[in-house]
Amino acid sequence: MKKAAFNSIGLISTLFLGFVIIGFASCSNGNRTTLQAKIDSLQTELKKFADEQTTIETYLTRFDSLDFDVFSNQQWDLLSVSHADDIVVNWPDGHSTKGIAKHIEDLKAMFVFAPDTRVESHPIKFGSGDWTCVTGIFAGTFTKPMPIGGGKTIPPTGKAFRLPMCTVAHWKDGKMIEESLFWDNQVFMRQIGLAK
Repeated sequence: MKKAAFNSIGLISTLFLGFVIIGFASCSNGNRTTLQAKIDSLQTELKKFADEQTTIETYLTRFDSLDFDVFSNQQWDLLSVSHADDIVVNWPDGHSTKGIAKHIEDLKAMFVFAPDTRVESHPIKFGSGDWTCVTGIFAGTFTKPMPIGGGKTIPPTGKAFRLPMCTVAHWKDGKMIEESLFWDNQVFMRQIGLAK
């Protein structure tokens, strides 16, 4: 039985070696140009892939800075580093806004009732082409009155919130042109004591 297995391995090795020799011989008989064209094509594709990965890494690094530095520290003058002037933002409640000024106004409103609002981590982040997807942990404490319009407010409950969120972003020329934000508003309201 061992001899038969050895003979099979020997036969397979001989056949493989034969194909390799035939392959080299065919390269020297005019197929070298075709083979070189295939190699060049693969190298072009590999470079394109590597360049795309570099771009995605740049976007993801910029996004980390956006959440951990700009958003969490309310450095609104730096938002334009990552956001286009005419950015479209799609919010978890279904409404959309256009323009960086409106986006900053909406972001500032989150800090009125929870001044310690922050993004704590980005456990998952990836991208493809001009798109990135980043999950985060969004946290804060409801310690100040929450404006609800008409000069009315909801008194603070002192309760903390901590919930998962996700941002899907479309990038162009190094800046986000569209940003879709996802988190569970019902869980958020329940955590700060405004829903059951």
